Amino acid sequence: MNILITSVGTRNKVVQYFKKEFSGVGKVIATDMSDLAPAIYEADKYYLVPGIDDPTYIDTLLDICKKEKVDCLCALIDPELSLIAKNKERFLEIGVTPLISSYDSVELAFDKYKMYEYLSSNGYKCAKTYIHKEDFYKNLDAGLINFPVFVKPFKGSASININKVNSRKEIETLFDIYDDLIIQEFLDGQEIGADVYIDPISQKVVSIFTKEKIKMRAGETDKARSFKDEKLFKLITDLVEKIGYVYMIDMDIFRIGDDYYISEINPRFGGGYPHAYECGVNFPKFIVKSIKGIENKNMIGEYEENLYMMKYNELKVIKK
Repeated sequence: MNILITSVGTRNKVVQYFKKEFSGVGKVIATDMSDLAPAIYEADKYYLVPGIDDPTYIDTLLDICKKEKVDCLCALIDPELSLIAKNKERFLEIGVTPLISSYDSVELAFDKYKMYEYLSSNGYKCAKTYIHKEDFYKNLDAGLINFPVFVKPFKGSASININKVNSRKEIETLFDIYDDLIIQEFLDGQEIGADVYIDPISQKVVSIFTKEKIKMRAGETDKARSFKDEKLFKLITDLVEKIGYVYMIDMDIFRIGDDYYISEINPRFGGGYPHAYECGVNFPKFIVKSIKGIENKNMIGEYEENLYMMKYNELKVIKK
């Protein structure tokens, strides 16, 4: 059994974890568009590929899959997920299973306004979100929302072009510069990350790891503490099974008082997943069973609380 992991970039740990779990099972092949992406050197074999906006990109991946007898494919970056999901049938036709949810559920995750509409209409607590600044101003004048708020692209990732604003003037300036923005309520609470695995056979959540975020950097978790809450586990399970996600997803949640507010869903490995793995939450092992057609058993909450994760820098040196 061989796996292709695309756009690996600096996700060295994820590649290492797959190498460990695929030992004696198969090969781990990695791709990136740059030979200075350090994670490619962790794989058994790597390929340099064109950017995801290149019209030959999918054909290139298909050729690699055929050549390396790949059984499953895992994409690690947001901009690639919709592309892979849209072309899922092309991979399935050659015997490759993309480890990704349906195209519609992926698109829902990346459209922040549509996700807000879905969450609010289904009774989930979330940040008030406005796609028209005039609607925001009406609620502001009515006292239904206050500054500060976040102004961000309705589609985006890695905290790019996200601005915390405190005045109408700032909003007007940003809306003059960009044309794809939403205004989102500032949630003042404890930020939480969740790593979730939904078994593709049973369509049921079988693993959840939750952590309180202590420090963030460039949209990713730098320091965090593991914890458990059955109320949160139930909330996550109900939501992701209702939408229909499968395989691994990453979620951002806020705890305000006794309530949990859903912030974002990312249908891929999260940047903070190494915390979960090091606590014994082994998604690569789940994936091996899923590809073999074996249903994973429920292991929700099977990890230790109060384990702290602290990221630090490592180096990869190569000669070219």
